[in-house]
Amino acid sequence: MRVTFLGTSGAVPTTRRNTSALLVNRDGDRLLFDCGEGTQRQMMRFSTGFAVDHVFVTHCHGDHVLGIPGLVQTFDFNDRERPLAIHAPHGTRGGIEDLVHAAGNDPSFPVRINQVGPDEVVLDRDEYEVRAVRTDHRTNAVGYAVVEDDRKGRFDREKAEEELGISPGPKYSKLHRGEPVEHDGRTVEPEEVVGPPRPGRRFVYTGDTRPTDAVAAAAEDADLLVHDATFASDWADRAKETAHSTAREAAAIADRAGAKRLALTHISTRYAGDHSPIEREAREHFDGDAWIPDDGDRFDVPFPDDGTGDESAD
Repeated sequence: MRVTFLGTSGAVPTTRRNTSALLVNRDGDRLLFDCGEGTQRQMMRFSTGFAVDHVFVTHCHGDHVLGIPGLVQTFDFNDRERPLAIHAPHGTRGGIEDLVHAAGNDPSFPVRINQVGPDEVVLDRDEYEVRAVRTDHRTNAVGYAVVEDDRKGRFDREKAEEELGISPGPKYSKLHRGEPVEHDGRTVEPEEVVGPPRPGRRFVYTGDTRPTDAVAAAAEDADLLVHDATFASDWADRAKETAHSTAREAAAIADRAGAKRLALTHISTRYAGDHSPIEREAREHFDGDAWIPDDGDRFDVPFPDDGTGDESAD
């Protein structure tokens, strides 16, 4: 699961930071979260590829959606035929349709607009799902959580071969799939050589939001939480007024959730010259890794175990 930060600025872009967009490549599935103005150029610049079939919009403020017309028209110029799904909060269909058809554009490929609400499963795949998360902004808004299914337990090859006398081969695969096998005159049950299921990865992206209980719940034990941190605490009143979060508030949510890592985004242009106050504040109130990614930064989300990889019996 690779996360590429395409736009990390607040409402206004800077020379270093574009408006909001983030791409998750989950084993070849490219999931685009928000699409601020210029996102397609960022995708070219940072080599994410354009094989995107799902766009997840947190809300319809311009800095999160004005890249949709250009992206859709580029898809059209490239003779795209497969459908594109745009997921957005309830009540935003009309606005998304206007963006898709901006300047009289009529895409030659199907564009499906899926309105979503908090706690809904937005995308259901064999090995993971994308869920909508309740957020608190000045308009209809949601965040999103990418939640992988549990993985198979670790296969104890040493025990299988040395204690039970089972040679590597098809029986290993059957046991790892949870099927018993006959060996040496007895039935070997999977739990004799396969450990308990291991959790998959969890990634949460808030979009713009005040700190909320729902985000804390969705980010429980998250491997990466990407949270609005528009301001440092010296602008806490402005954060509340505009329904954003401070770095301290984002850190408190991450700490409460037990998240392992916190990436701070939607950085106000007030900190264009020096964003260290935001980063420092988050690190003071969160024991895990906390940082402000730059546009183009990539982060490979590790599995929540000892880091030795996804050992298989195959």
